Formats: sequence, structure tokens, C-alpha cells
Amino acid sequence: MDNELTISKLTAGDRGAAARIFEISITDAFEQEGLGDLREDIAQEIDGKNHIVQAALSRAHPDTFLLLARLNGEAAGTISFGPCGEEVRICTGGRLNDVGELGSLYVLPQLQNRGIGSALIRSMAEWLDRQGIEQFCLDSGYKRAQQRWLQKFGEPYVTAQDYWGPGNPHMVWLCRVKDYV
Repeated sequence: MDNELTISKLTAGDRGAAARIFEISITDAFEQEGLGDLREDIAQEIDGKNHIVQAALSRAHPDTFLLLARLNGEAAGTISFGPCGEEVRICTGGRLNDVGELGSLYVLPQLQNRGIGSALIRSMAEWLDRQGIEQFCLDSGYKRAQQRWLQKFGEPYVTAQDYWGPGNPHMVWLCRVKDYV
């Protein structure tokens, strides 16, 4: 296997592949957090990501963009950019409402730790730079993702303590695009 990684703009034909990545990766993320029994929350999260796919494919939402990574031709991961979401707005008191959010960063569990997520971030940052966008925000309530983002992006812009219950914060980062191209 030559491990050829390609990253491209999501197309209508990629909808099923993206949905599969969300279903597998989000379910796994919840399970890794010890929240695998929250089936309704998992379904809502997956549904929300599928709505982002729809927005990215719609001409009515030119502010939403999604990339798909393929490893040896097989769908492996996703990343999106669009208007900041509800958690970012709530946690920052609206201070980042005019900053777009990098989100939907999911890599299939069996393909994680191979640099696919980093390549997706770099590709998205390059696209943002070409659009003249200078900064983005991202957020996470998943503890495992928070640890990765602390290493990659440094200290968060905001940490909302106990956002998801006692000992479960939500973190928001504000990043300069030029730092990731």
C-alpha cells in the first residue's frame, strides 16, 4: 500500500462517504469519552454534520466549505469551514461571531495518528488564505480532542468550565491562518 493521501472539495457524489465518516467517527468519539450510551446525542451530532454537508453542497450557503480526504482512494476524513456554531457563540459571549469556524474534523478511527487530520487542517488553512481569511476558530467538548488541540493550537481563547457537566469543559481556540499554511 502506497498511502496516497488526496484532499479535495466535497462533491455531491461524496455525500455518502462523508455520512459514513461521521457515523463511525462520532460514535467512536462518544464511546472513547465513555458516552456511548447517549444514542440520541450521537444521532443529533451526526445529523448536524450531515446538515453541514448539505450546506456545503448548496449554492445558498457559499460561506460553508468542506474538504474530504481520501487514503488510497477510500474516504478517510473530513474538515469544514463555515459560520461559527452555537457553542462558540455561547462560550465566547458572541465575541467571535464574525470569525468562521473550522469544524467537522473527523478521521476514521482506524486511520487516526497518520497525519490525515494535520493534512486536512493545512489544506483548509491554504484555502482560507487564498480567500483572504486571516483567522478561524474551532472548539471541542471531547476530552481526547481537547488534548490534541492543546498540543496543536496552544491555550484556548476561552474555556467554559463544566459546560457539559462537572469536570467537562468546552474549549474554543482562535487561530491565525498564516500559522498553518
